[in-house]
Amino acid sequence: MNKYLVIGNPIEHSLSPLLHNYWIKKNNLKATYDKKEANSDDLKNLIEKVREKNISGINVTVPFKKEIIPHLDRLTLDAEVTQSVNTIFSTNEGKIVGHNTDIGGFENAIKDTKYSLLEKRALVLGSGGVAPSIIFALYKMKVSSVTLTNRTKSKAEYLQNLYNNTIIKENSWNEIKVVDWGELPEFDMVVNATSVGLKKDENLDLDFSKIGKNKFFYDVIYNPKKTNFLNKGNDLGNKIENGKKMFIFQAAEAFKIWHNVQPNIDNEVIELLD
Repeated sequence: MNKYLVIGNPIEHSLSPLLHNYWIKKNNLKATYDKKEANSDDLKNLIEKVREKNISGINVTVPFKKEIIPHLDRLTLDAEVTQSVNTIFSTNEGKIVGHNTDIGGFENAIKDTKYSLLEKRALVLGSGGVAPSIIFALYKMKVSSVTLTNRTKSKAEYLQNLYNNTIIKENSWNEIKVVDWGELPEFDMVVNATSVGLKKDENLDLDFSKIGKNKFFYDVIYNPKKTNFLNKGNDLGNKIENGKKMFIFQAAEAFKIWHNVQPNIDNEVIELLD
């Protein structure tokens, strides 16, 4: 019986076990998938369990997507570029590999909405967790610009430098800009890549009242379904979308890596998460 885990802190809100176990059952696989609240001290031991084949694969969520990297043998290109890992697997040679399925998850989720990002201006809120993956995906979908803002500005500037000096320079993309928290430049799409909103009473302390209509508010959070950020976007007459489809698409990519089975994404799966 193969054993899979999602690790994070906090982790109780995660619907990963519900989704993966649904697909495991649908495809008659001999496997289990659980969630585990972890601490930094647990990471080395968890990777050793993968090496010893006591665990077959791990999904990684906040706050360990970068912190897990030193414990791995190698990274895929997507994980290397973003310095962010959310899926861990072992090769036939016993090497422990970190991969990033968040990039494809976000890309496929946006394509699913039929919204074109071509030459659009994107504003990303937050610089940890999934933010590096969102930024890479935005550039791959040919946005005209990415602006980044974070409460701790130095963290946004670190990400700005990481990207501007590597993948952005290599592809001649427009460089990431960083603005102070609370400053809202012109944008077509704004992405909440922070964890603010996981609790229903949480609010981003940003004033969107003067941005106008016909923008796209996207929140990577999928539980709850409508954060205060999305409610605000909706009230102001904008398109809104939560992170449920991104979550499903990134999970499907991880599932395919582990089981060599492409899981079905249909209405039953979407309703399952509701």
